[in-house]
Amino acid sequence: MTPSDDLTKIRVRTELGDFLLGIDELNAPITAANFLAYVDGSHLTNSSAYRIVTLANQPSDTAHKIEVIQWGWRASEEAPEQPFPSIPHEPTSRTTLRHVDGTLSMARRAPGTAGPGFFICIGDQPELDEGGRRNPDGAGFAAFGRLLDGAETIRRIFGRAEDVEYLATPVGILTVEREA
Repeated sequence: MTPSDDLTKIRVRTELGDFLLGIDELNAPITAANFLAYVDGSHLTNSSAYRIVTLANQPSDTAHKIEVIQWGWRASEEAPEQPFPSIPHEPTSRTTLRHVDGTLSMARRAPGTAGPGFFICIGDQPELDEGGRRNPDGAGFAAFGRLLDGAETIRRIFGRAEDVEYLATPVGILTVEREA
């Protein structure tokens, strides 16, 4: 694990409080650069946490359940296309980063489709690492950072989970900025 002094710090201010992320540009350069482009372009300001996955709100036939908070840029009438193209997949076998409690990772459908959506792991989620069984392709998800501070805010956001994964009332993300 990269020491926190070597991580790029990102402050996220939400309607429920702040949290601090550390972005691992050394071990996950492609994925980190994508996230930082969204941050530096202010594309995550006034966004939302729009999906909270809990053990209770996934379909009962889901074999490999996870717990995450998903957030980021979403298409709208004013901006129907994502600001940047999707990026190549950086598997955990290459980055050596794992989906443990507080890991920041990329949402995706298939490898190579990740772009404007991110998630934070609630508890350890090994089924999201390469070789994990959450997705049939076994490629896992691209971890690229971790929570450094603000676990209480993450718990408050996770506490807003609803009976379904996609929130009827998303949690507002006010600003997302680099911190010196």
